[in-house]
Amino acid sequence: MANILAKCFGFDSTKHSVRTEIVAGITTFLTMAYILAVNPGIFSALDGMPGGAVFTATALAAIIGTLCMAILAKKPFALAPGMGLNAFFVFTVCLGMGYSWQFALTAVFIEGILFIILTLTKVRTWLINAIPGTLKKAIGAGIGLFIAFIGLQNAGIIVNSDATLVTLGSLTQGKALVAMLGLFITAALVMLKVKGGMLIGILVTTVIGLFIKDPATGEAVTQLIRGENGNLRFLSMPDSVAPIFCQFEWANVLSWDMLVVVLTFLFIDMFDTMGTIIGVHQTTGLADKPDEIDGVEQMFLSDSIATVAGACLGTSTTTTYVESASGIAAGGRTGLTAFSAAVCFALALFFSPIFLAIPGAATAPALIIVGVMMMPSVKRIHWDDYCKAIPAFLTIVMMPLAYSISDGILIGVIAYVITHAISGKFKEISIPMWVLAVLFICKYIFM
Repeated sequence: MANILAKCFGFDSTKHSVRTEIVAGITTFLTMAYILAVNPGIFSALDGMPGGAVFTATALAAIIGTLCMAILAKKPFALAPGMGLNAFFVFTVCLGMGYSWQFALTAVFIEGILFIILTLTKVRTWLINAIPGTLKKAIGAGIGLFIAFIGLQNAGIIVNSDATLVTLGSLTQGKALVAMLGLFITAALVMLKVKGGMLIGILVTTVIGLFIKDPATGEAVTQLIRGENGNLRFLSMPDSVAPIFCQFEWANVLSWDMLVVVLTFLFIDMFDTMGTIIGVHQTTGLADKPDEIDGVEQMFLSDSIATVAGACLGTSTTTTYVESASGIAAGGRTGLTAFSAAVCFALALFFSPIFLAIPGAATAPALIIVGVMMMPSVKRIHWDDYCKAIPAFLTIVMMPLAYSISDGILIGVIAYVITHAISGKFKEISIPMWVLAVLFICKYIFM
């Protein structure tokens, strides 16, 4: 068995624990399982994309992508249709530009093929190696803030404000109260170094949610799923993906709009994935050397294959999830963690009523604590050198404020080139950085 695990997932029995890897995989799944509920909700705005079919496509895309990551890359990352990319698909391409969802799926499929080509030609590896060490450290911290911000939003601790954009929610009631209680429970478990502490925290917080009502709905924060007869539901057969499977539209494949849409998907997915891989490796000890990442081509290839598979199944771009950091923080280090997450997605196809009962308030504490765990990389940034400090700061702060990992990276690269050029430090600007900065400026001007 040890040889099989080593060959399939890169598992080393002298360094890793099967129990820890499995718990880490479950933790990763629970922190990103919200996509199973959110994705069908977003696609419900489009006619001809049944929610049940989108749910099944979402789970299948996650399974395929995460299995590729587990077996090809042997890394503890999980994949699923990406947030932001699904909104761009529905609200910009379809509802904004007026194209059919078949047109958008075609764009995702083409993007996936381009990803595979860029990966096999090592262009994506070239890009990741072109990012200076200062920005790589900043990316880790920025992602930490971004993850924590997502958790605070999911919990209702941070809410919308027309006056100030965001403000503090009510901490003494509803899901915010559940999340705060869960945060201190999970923090205690982590500080006491309890194995699987974050997973235990998620489950305990879910139970607490059964006894605290959300004032907005008058119902418990944790809602158990019931059937038409009022009985609790635990099993549900998955819907068919036939209505949306391989529904491509090639009529406008050579149009300018198709080029713009494909390139937009390409930029967002490429730098979201790049940021996740760099940031998590920089802050969790996955990288043997500070600025080097082993097996990056296999990780990119897994991401590319997942995008193509997701398009065929009928969903938006499938990408590496930043929430994977929660499982890595729980001790996941090999492909066995990813494999465990993939198994959870497979179970979710049939046990969706159970998995979908876990509220965002229950997973929020884990995301907030992961944010804390990803902050130490800021110590290695030279804050007294403004040429490096300003780009690093912009990279960190733009990720949560722009709600985009890719925008944080793009703006950081542009700022790095500009600050060094102004200071006359041209020797510190590599040719790839000049090229990237020009491309990113053009992206903001023309897209």
